[in-house]
Amino acid sequence: MPAYKPLVLFFKDVDKDSLPEVGGKGANLGEMTQAGFPVPNGFAVTVASYDIFLEENLISQKINDILKVTNVDNPEELNSTSEKIQKIILHSDIPSQVKKEILRAYWKLSGAFQKSLVAVRSSATAEDLPGASFAGQQATFLNIRGDTNLLLAVRECWASLYTARAIFYRVQNKISHEKVKISVIVQKMVQSEVSGVMFTIDPVTNDKDRIIIEAVWGLGEMIVQGSVVPDRYVVQKETFDILSKEISDQSIQLVKKGLETKQMEVPKSIRDKQKLSDDEIIKLAKIADKLQKHYYFPQDIEWAKEKDKLFIVQTRPVTTVKEAKKKASSDYKTADAPILTGAGASPGIGTGAVRILKSPKEINKVKDGDVLVAPMTSPDYVPAMKKASAIITDEGGQTSHAAIVSRELGIPCVVGTKEATHVLKDESIVTVDGSRGFVYLGGKVKIVEKKITPDTVKDLKTATKIYVNLAEKELASEVARRNVDGVGLLRAEFMIAGIGIHPKEAIKNKKQGDFIEKLAKDMQVFCKAFYPRPVVYRATDFKTNEYRSLPGGESWEPVEANPMLGFRGAYRYIQSPEVFNLEIQAIKRVRSKYNNLWLMIPFVRSPLELQKVRRLVATEGLFESPTFKFWMMVEIPVNVIQIEDFIKVGIDGVSIGSNDLTMLTTGTDRDNAEVANAFDERSPAVLWSLRRVIKKCRKHGVTTSICGQAPSSYDDLVYKLVRYGVTSISVNPDAIDRVRSVVYEAEKELVSRKKML
Repeated sequence: MPAYKPLVLFFKDVDKDSLPEVGGKGANLGEMTQAGFPVPNGFAVTVASYDIFLEENLISQKINDILKVTNVDNPEELNSTSEKIQKIILHSDIPSQVKKEILRAYWKLSGAFQKSLVAVRSSATAEDLPGASFAGQQATFLNIRGDTNLLLAVRECWASLYTARAIFYRVQNKISHEKVKISVIVQKMVQSEVSGVMFTIDPVTNDKDRIIIEAVWGLGEMIVQGSVVPDRYVVQKETFDILSKEISDQSIQLVKKGLETKQMEVPKSIRDKQKLSDDEIIKLAKIADKLQKHYYFPQDIEWAKEKDKLFIVQTRPVTTVKEAKKKASSDYKTADAPILTGAGASPGIGTGAVRILKSPKEINKVKDGDVLVAPMTSPDYVPAMKKASAIITDEGGQTSHAAIVSRELGIPCVVGTKEATHVLKDESIVTVDGSRGFVYLGGKVKIVEKKITPDTVKDLKTATKIYVNLAEKELASEVARRNVDGVGLLRAEFMIAGIGIHPKEAIKNKKQGDFIEKLAKDMQVFCKAFYPRPVVYRATDFKTNEYRSLPGGESWEPVEANPMLGFRGAYRYIQSPEVFNLEIQAIKRVRSKYNNLWLMIPFVRSPLELQKVRRLVATEGLFESPTFKFWMMVEIPVNVIQIEDFIKVGIDGVSIGSNDLTMLTTGTDRDNAEVANAFDERSPAVLWSLRRVIKKCRKHGVTTSICGQAPSSYDDLVYKLVRYGVTSISVNPDAIDRVRSVVYEAEKELVSRKKML
């Protein structure tokens, strides 16, 4: 007989490990409640309730049959499917036992003499995970009171799992509809006088030393919708000094009026006033800092203020900030003044024809490379946003939907311009600077000090191979078409995070087969795109604090005072060979079809460690193939000092990780704002290390590469590396052509010198 699964759980009985029962939102609310954060009380209608609802109404098969024949790229067909499925759910009865448990919990939450006003919010099981941006995909209902209204809202939340945008998002991200379930959160309503969002990392600059707080008058829905431009406060971590304040003039707010939520005018007397006192800003920042320390990961937090009390109503991991696809702001100049200014929300430069959208119904107007202009975006705009070269909005701040999605997509974005939809004209050409928040008329982008263009560099051949650092499979085909010799660093971490479960948790749940299959499938995307050029896969180098953020990770990972020098790299493979074997099996599976996949081992503390890892690889027969190459990262001073001892163990190549090597050689944390200016990859000690490694490897016939940030940034270092005799240089995608041209010039100069001698 199957174990009983509770139909309702109060926050006090929920924690991070409850995600399968109460979804991402519910798990975080329970975790924060148990940890003592100021969370309004509430309960979750569990996934078990949803499952019973589907089962008793025989709904699942009907939904699957409709979805199987739906082309999500056809907007009319997608909307029709969504309407059909939601109608089925909304016209089905809630089972009596589920209804009984929901109402009993509601009465307990309300107390004996009244029916509380509550917020009813969806909480999907794939929501609020690192690397997934499900926020806003499902429904939220505010100011709900009474038994009947509550049950209606719960059913509406269940139905919202199949909105057109939610269906489209899952298909685009290859997430199975059947695997995503939904819980419903019922939480005491906070009648917000002021509300907002805060990040424990600057979402645009990725500055880890900043806490960014945005605030609006009234209920918080407006800030995510981007309906208004919020106040923006920047607080420094540790000191909690308020570094800057930008006060917005807010004319409208969302407020409760009776049992309805209405848009109202903000009284003129407070429109341009600071929405939080300095003391409240600092208090919020300290809560945010504690939340990040609790979760060991940067957080995106929703908060609300009611009668001088501050509440936390949600937290989620900050979606990984991706590298912008466009040129950095420092790489261009323009003679004209900007025609529009706003808040820089996603860095980079984008140029294209303006397409003004008044509503999501017009998204088909946007073609590849256009600049999408709208009052504000919502999840319904995402298909068009993916095509855009840049995005401009009238409203919103750095935590609005437009800002968050643009950063995920790596698309330049300027928000809060106030008048973009009125000033700009369809078809006109504009240039968008997503870092500075400027919009220029015309295609004024001019690359400064970059004389080589893709056309002039595409046919250049160099003896030194130019590899690329990659993590995003969506970029594989595009980058593979460039003049590049292979992938010098394929990061495992993004793929593992995308699988969405800690590997030990997968093994515990007997899901290791799924884990291997998903990892191999992602690896194969890169190998197929670049074949027969090599793809150097760096085995996982998650630190414990990063592994803990994966679902199930907290059960397996220790809390370390200094994760950078802790349980990571080769030592982890030796201690947990069953986990490392998942990667080996995925590599074997891919190599059976594409033999251009190589393996690189990170953070190797001793030759003995390397020897033990090599045995694990040898056990699976990979060395029997002459096309297989086994590399080691050089990123610790011991790797430099004992390089010949590491070579004796048996390696085909090394790749120098200049980021960690510089930090550990010079004793400087580049992510620490206090000492970041002292971080220098071109310091004499680092240059000596590079020369020594390259020289010793050449002596023993071992290839050398470098894959840190340094060669992507410094042309003079590239010249030095060529002179030292490096075999290959692996750089960011946007640096391929420039570095190829620098290498070409450096090699030409070397040849000239030899002729002169």
